Amino acid sequence: MQYNKNDTALVVIDPQNDVLSEQGVSWALVGASVKENNTVENLARLFAAAKQQDYQVFISPHYLYPFDQAWRFVGAVEKMMLDEKEFYRPDPLGDEGLIGSGADWLERYKPFIEDGKTVVVSPHKMWGPQTNDLVLQLRKRGIGKIILAGMLANLCVESHLRELLEQGFEVAVVKDATAAPRHPVLGDGYKAAVVNYGFIANAVLTTDEAVKAMS
Repeated sequence: MQYNKNDTALVVIDPQNDVLSEQGVSWALVGASVKENNTVENLARLFAAAKQQDYQVFISPHYLYPFDQAWRFVGAVEKMMLDEKEFYRPDPLGDEGLIGSGADWLERYKPFIEDGKTVVVSPHKMWGPQTNDLVLQLRKRGIGKIILAGMLANLCVESHLRELLEQGFEVAVVKDATAAPRHPVLGDGYKAAVVNYGFIANAVLTTDEAVKAMS
């Protein structure tokens, strides 16, 4: 892949407290992977590099609202999310209960995300961007190539990767700017994701490589 700020964007998925903060509801499952990958710092480095080099930045967030609790069928991790109220917001139209909550941005990322330039798309409801407007927002800005990072490696990141490839984008995944749950029964989601990245992404980068590519 060739990276150019005119047609390449940084897309960050779920840079939110519940999966990146030690106070988040999912820290027991993801914390070890986050620490091993230095995920929090690596995402900060990607944000800083993109802003310094004038690359467009897009956030694809995950929010769950009270009415989502009425879903009649869910998968294993969806059930965990609903039971623990991960990424929970009481109101889709206001910010009541948002600031400092598990659904809020990690504090160190707020200067990058809330700078008036970053595009925060509508929330995805499961794992991929089929349920939000990420593809539309990318197309409307002439983006054809994506540097992809964020949470969680085997769920939202891999699902975004697959759909964006199907939509005709070139996608590079930054493998150490993500992390995944380790579950005693379901297994290590990070190992599963990295194998699939190698098979299907246009490129698999480290944060060092991604920062250099944007310079």
